[in-house]
Amino acid sequence: MPTPRERQQGPFFMTRSPAPLLPLDDALSQLLAGAHPLGENEQVSAFDADGRVLAIDVVSPLRVPPQDNSSMDGYAVRCFDVPVAATELAVGQRIPAGYSANALQPSCAARIFTGAPIPAGADAVVMQEDCELLGAGQLVRVKRVPFAGQWIRRAGEDVALGATVLAAGTRLGPAALGMAASVGLASLTVARRPRVALFSTGDELVMPGEVAPQQMPPGAIYNSNRFFLRAMLIRLGCVVSDMGIVSDRRDATIAALRAAAAAHDMVLTSGGVSVGEEDHIKPAVMSLGTLDLWQIAIKPGKPFAYGRIGAAHFVGLPGNPVSSFVTFALLVRPFLLRLQGATEVAVARSPMRADFSWPKADRRREFLRVQRNAGGGLDLFSHQSSGVLTSAVWADGLVDNPAGAVISPGQQVAYVAFADLLA
Repeated sequence: MPTPRERQQGPFFMTRSPAPLLPLDDALSQLLAGAHPLGENEQVSAFDADGRVLAIDVVSPLRVPPQDNSSMDGYAVRCFDVPVAATELAVGQRIPAGYSANALQPSCAARIFTGAPIPAGADAVVMQEDCELLGAGQLVRVKRVPFAGQWIRRAGEDVALGATVLAAGTRLGPAALGMAASVGLASLTVARRPRVALFSTGDELVMPGEVAPQQMPPGAIYNSNRFFLRAMLIRLGCVVSDMGIVSDRRDATIAALRAAAAAHDMVLTSGGVSVGEEDHIKPAVMSLGTLDLWQIAIKPGKPFAYGRIGAAHFVGLPGNPVSSFVTFALLVRPFLLRLQGATEVAVARSPMRADFSWPKADRRREFLRVQRNAGGGLDLFSHQSSGVLTSAVWADGLVDNPAGAVISPGQQVAYVAFADLLA
């Protein structure tokens, strides 16, 4: 029962304080804890596996290189036969890459090319710049005394027989694909692509091409979120079903969520997750499933939501474009990678010098749009509003600024490159 003082204070006094916002690191930990790998794999050509997540270790069936070979164009010799500079040796054979070699005879050299097998008996290669061919090419003068092992790549020094060259959970890039090819694999076993349903909410949204800019009705805006979210999903290997724009009605929102969840691993929305009268996502999700996470202590991007609708994951992003862009990069990207079984989902923060001032601290953790400058520091975009998408186009990364912190010129800050966040 309220006390007499509480009754005198009135209803405002009785209003409960809002729940504290969830710190970003706690939100990410909760998301990743629920991101169990999909558990379905497929075979794809190594030519088509860029960006996919490896499901089974790649174990080498051979040594790389398969035999000792030359790392230089030059002459294969026996060090014993070259005790002093200017020693002359007979040229007994010519060994291009891809050809077999005969054993090296005493007091002889073999003309050899990069990648060619070292002949039995040779223990060094002298590069051609340190040699002088004499007469009709039957003799070579070795102008520098070699040492054992010089310019020889040993069999298996790159990859040993039976070595795990790529571990399950690796997100494959160009170098990894080259490694797989180097041990003879033409196809790889990778995780299935996540199926993601994408839609936006908002009666104010208009698709580019449907209405000319000069004919836009009052209050209408073009749906930019749909374009960059689809692009980022595809970069992460997702199969995207674009479900368009859902009107600001509770029944329409519920119907769209139910249909999307039935056939997808994730439903991703933008807009409608705040607390306005026209924001229907939160109650709609709760009517169909559970809402496990709502509102994050970051700026931009506070109205972020996560839950489940049946077997599908639900993620609701803010409607403001920069908020949507940043929360996707910080939270959705690692979540989708973990769904595919990726073991490394974190993005490095690099210390860099701030060449700007940020004098007003915020109670939330801030992500400021910045650009590296020619002097090795960071410049700040002049307008940090969550609706200014030009800031994300101009910037090449974010400054991760702790809650309650100000920034002075010359100070070291934590920089996160878009090249890593959007890869």
